[in-house]
Amino acid sequence: MYLKTQSALVNCLGVVLMVCTLALIPAQAQHEMSHSHTQTTKQQKVYSCPMHPDVKAKSKGKCPKCGMDLRLADQKEVTTEASHELASSAQLSKMNIPDVELLDQDGRKIHFYTDLVKGQTVVINFIFTTCTTICPPLGATFARVQKELGDKVRRDVRFVSISVDPATDTPERLKAWGAKFHAGDGWTFVTGDKPQVDELLRVLGASSARREDHSPTVLIGNDAQGNWTRTYGLAQTSQLVQIINDIIAGKNTTTTAEVSN
Repeated sequence: MYLKTQSALVNCLGVVLMVCTLALIPAQAQHEMSHSHTQTTKQQKVYSCPMHPDVKAKSKGKCPKCGMDLRLADQKEVTTEASHELASSAQLSKMNIPDVELLDQDGRKIHFYTDLVKGQTVVINFIFTTCTTICPPLGATFARVQKELGDKVRRDVRFVSISVDPATDTPERLKAWGAKFHAGDGWTFVTGDKPQVDELLRVLGASSARREDHSPTVLIGNDAQGNWTRTYGLAQTSQLVQIINDIIAGKNTTTTAEVSN
């Protein structure tokens, strides 16, 4: 009797152990899959340039093309979307631009919307005078476009460069910076109190946590017709000129903006 009871207990324990083992297999497999997925995710981390998505690296660093800090691109879709946005001009709806009080390069008080944008065609970029990476090329590109457009500048279109570092960029500094690129009468440089400048940058889609990370995009708009587009600020001169002429004429533009050589 005792032996039978002991045998039954052993068999019972065997069944329990078997059930527990079978129950643990899916959990263990799930854990291994999760661990494998985590490792794969870590292996797939890629850093890329916000303005040159083709520039990729496995660790943090700077873009060899524009000097911007490489950012973590967690999803392939995000990179693809950014690449598409930068490759061509993006049509925008009518913008509600604030009429903030700022200063131009001559120290004159201006109201941004009323004095520079209202009823006009404008080309806007974003710079700061101590920048040594993308800002000088942005200024040089504006200079080439200004020369190409000739008499149209000021008569048909205005150029505006907004400082993303208003605490440093006084009107005098902006004027000196513009002189390096032979800025004409139709090219206005803008600075002012930081809260007002920050509000303007936010509305124009150009705000960034660090000045070094500001975007080299150009905003082109025909305020009278509510026609706005955003494109790459280091594109070839001929392509930017074509986009600007289209905007002046009130045409929608889908011109591809390639990097200038």
